[in-house]
Amino acid sequence: MLSIAGVAHAEPSRWVSDDLTTYVRSGPTDEYRIVGTLTSGDKVTLLQTSGDYSQVRSEGGDTVWIMSSDLQAQRSDAEQVPALKDKVATLQQKLDTVNNRWEDKVSGSTQLLNTRQQRIADLEQQNGELDQELSQAQEQLRTYKARLDSERDDLLMRYFVYGGSVAGAGLLVGLMVPHLPRRRKKRDRWF
Repeated sequence: MLSIAGVAHAEPSRWVSDDLTTYVRSGPTDEYRIVGTLTSGDKVTLLQTSGDYSQVRSEGGDTVWIMSSDLQAQRSDAEQVPALKDKVATLQQKLDTVNNRWEDKVSGSTQLLNTRQQRIADLEQQNGELDQELSQAQEQLRTYKARLDSERDDLLMRYFVYGGSVAGAGLLVGLMVPHLPRRRKKRDRWF
């Protein structure tokens, strides 16, 4: 019954190892005669295992015994290569698309950066010119301020001289007036 239950289950697939062409035998030991070969990468169906040998069915329908060490659970390289090539082509196409987008972004960013660097250079030049104009304006302001201070000092000196002259003249007049002869009053004769 166990053998019937084992047959009812799906039989696992195996592949002949990629690194050899191996002989197959009619039984599960080295004492059985060689009945043919399986080529590296051939797909086979594992039927049973006995000792170091496994009984397999080839895609051609032949049932033979092969060394278990000559089988592998994953697909053969020969069978995987076309799918892998397609996958590589798809990935290469995606990579090219991503690369093109990246180059477009980098190009756009580089152009924007160059534009901004040029704008910065222009602003720095304008800033230098404005600094120079500010220095000249400050120098003129100092010159005008010195001239204004000088003119204010001259004006104050004139006021002092003028005020002193007026005060001196007033003092002189005040000192001289008492010494002047007085006029006599004429009498009015209408009375």
